[in-house]
Amino acid sequence: MTSNSAVTEVVEAEGHLIDSQLMNAMFDTVVRHDAAFDVLEFRIGRTNDEPSFVSMRVTAKAPAALTEVLEELIALGCRVARAEDAHLVAADRDGCAPEDFYSTTNHQTFVRLGGEWIKVEQQRMDAAIAIEGGRAVCRKLREIHRGDTIVCGIHGIKIVPEFQERDRHGFAFMTNEISSERRVEVGVARIAAMMRAAKQAGDRIAFVAGPVVVHTGGGAYFCDLVRGGYVDVLLAGNALAVHDVEQALYGTSLGVDMESGRAIEGGHRHHMRAINAIYRAGGLRAAVDSGVLTSGVMYECIRRHVDYVLAGSIRDDGPLPDTVMNLIEAQDRYTEALHGVKLVLVLSTMLHGIGVGNMLPAWVRLVCVDINPAVVTKLADRGSSQTIGIVTDVGLFLRQLASALS
Repeated sequence: MTSNSAVTEVVEAEGHLIDSQLMNAMFDTVVRHDAAFDVLEFRIGRTNDEPSFVSMRVTAKAPAALTEVLEELIALGCRVARAEDAHLVAADRDGCAPEDFYSTTNHQTFVRLGGEWIKVEQQRMDAAIAIEGGRAVCRKLREIHRGDTIVCGIHGIKIVPEFQERDRHGFAFMTNEISSERRVEVGVARIAAMMRAAKQAGDRIAFVAGPVVVHTGGGAYFCDLVRGGYVDVLLAGNALAVHDVEQALYGTSLGVDMESGRAIEGGHRHHMRAINAIYRAGGLRAAVDSGVLTSGVMYECIRRHVDYVLAGSIRDDGPLPDTVMNLIEAQDRYTEALHGVKLVLVLSTMLHGIGVGNMLPAWVRLVCVDINPAVVTKLADRGSSQTIGIVTDVGLFLRQLASALS
């Protein structure tokens, strides 16, 4: 406490603070909140692997202002220097956390309990932390029950960001500004190598795909990836499956002939006929078993036992019997399907891509491919800092990726 009634707190951070530009971000955060910092100690790592350390005093004009800046600093990897256990409060009703509950990021988080740092399980962003028998677990608000012990405030919380070291994964050259064909090809080659390494390590790969995969002619190349064993999970909306079935049954997508690129007379009805055919068969799996569906993305996924979840929306025609129309159930099915996944590729689907990004911890690599640069950057803007972006046509990307992996 200063003579002007300002309030202070000492925070510390450790890691690759310079390589990842976190040091600048911390200083900028303090200044942006009209607060002040005083660096008490700074030790720079002397080798590639040795972490740096900083201790600094943060001064704000009022307690509320200090809390606000500290909350952002915690998210950047700082921790309050005072050795205090986390503040725990019991939830007073189902589906609600205490008002000052700690809202998680997707970075690995630790909670101090009984003087020891406990690793938080099931890490994801936008969740609360519940204490269960000495364990700390991320829990969505709707999963909280009355009497659950919830972590509140910012004391006794430590975040370890996934530091972006110098070309740590061979992707330092890849930024959201990628646009030229030459650089896209280089990016595809790196991603293909990444996928091979994942499979050799026994890791699971998930794809989050929009109907543009079919519209751009990328479906055939996606099938190559499925047959090659590079797709363990497919997460999509109703539209991907509908237009995939439409192409399999009628050779069109949205009524447009996939060979000539011309609209077919009466083709606008094809997607409804496709939905009807799947309903008559009793669903996608029954359609494959009965021989109604003999090709396409969904056919290959079912034949190769690829886990898939189709999440519905208000605009869906049909929808297909396989589509999960209950939003909460769809979110839970997505979360379950992503368990153990180490690499995710998002193909031209902003809504489902952001949804999946919110479910993933920061150490799961995320590749976003879209012709619209705004979509590529949005995932990173919303907190999924591990996102690698490629701005290109998704059909072209899949063709190049299938070729690189063959």
